[in-house]
Amino acid sequence: MDLELLGENLLVELDGIRLENLPILELSYRSIELSRNLLTVFKRNILANDFKSVDDEIDFFKKTKQVPLVKLIYFSEIHSFEIQFPKADRAAQLKFVKKKISKLNRFFLYNLDFTQYVKSGATHFDKVFYTRDHLDTYHITTSKFYFQDPDFCTPRDMLLGKFKAYTSLLNYMEQKKHSIKNRLNGNSVNIKPLDKIPWPFTNTDWVELLYSLCAAGMAEQKSLSIIKLSKILQEVFDFTPKEIYKTFQDIKNRKNSRTLFLDQLTASLLSEMDKSEE
Repeated sequence: MDLELLGENLLVELDGIRLENLPILELSYRSIELSRNLLTVFKRNILANDFKSVDDEIDFFKKTKQVPLVKLIYFSEIHSFEIQFPKADRAAQLKFVKKKISKLNRFFLYNLDFTQYVKSGATHFDKVFYTRDHLDTYHITTSKFYFQDPDFCTPRDMLLGKFKAYTSLLNYMEQKKHSIKNRLNGNSVNIKPLDKIPWPFTNTDWVELLYSLCAAGMAEQKSLSIIKLSKILQEVFDFTPKEIYKTFQDIKNRKNSRTLFLDQLTASLLSEMDKSEE
């Protein structure tokens, strides 16, 4: 069973739900359900097959499991927040959001050492943080409503999930605060729709460019997924890509150059430079 592919499929499904423009409570509930179901699949697979090596175990708890776990935490927090969110008093709404932001910031401050470890890209504590052998000496960081099974958790995989989810949650809260402030000030924000640029190339070209941008570090700036970055590009280009993950696999399996589109761009640029020097 390809667990990594299941995680990628989850992101596609969640993005499909988002595009339905559902009420936030329904969107979050359906997202929670999908994420929880995938974690259950992961757990059954791990209990049945275990890991071939310590590196495989670290990779699973540090990366693969994080895909549904981060989404579960993120949407669980949003669902809880929106249920309690004041319905009428805008001043109370703003106060409620600010209180939540303060709580999130306290989390980052309290876990500053771990936050710096994650941000730095360090790996020297990975064996302790992301394997189950160290649960007795390096206790699990408790969490209020995410069940933690010692057979399916490590000392810090849940904390890593919360760090990533809370980072996205901060952005959600800032947008919420901005929206409330605009209404409080009587400002109606009317953004003129952007005239999109036609995409004159192929779907494969899109995917090749998309992954190259991610590989160059663009997606890391705001912890963007491939799908999220693609959606941002779609706000500029008039194009709807198809089967992004499958197309990338096809690109990887090319017999000759695996960067045909980038090669064409480079050749075009060099040709233009040569012309300008004539």
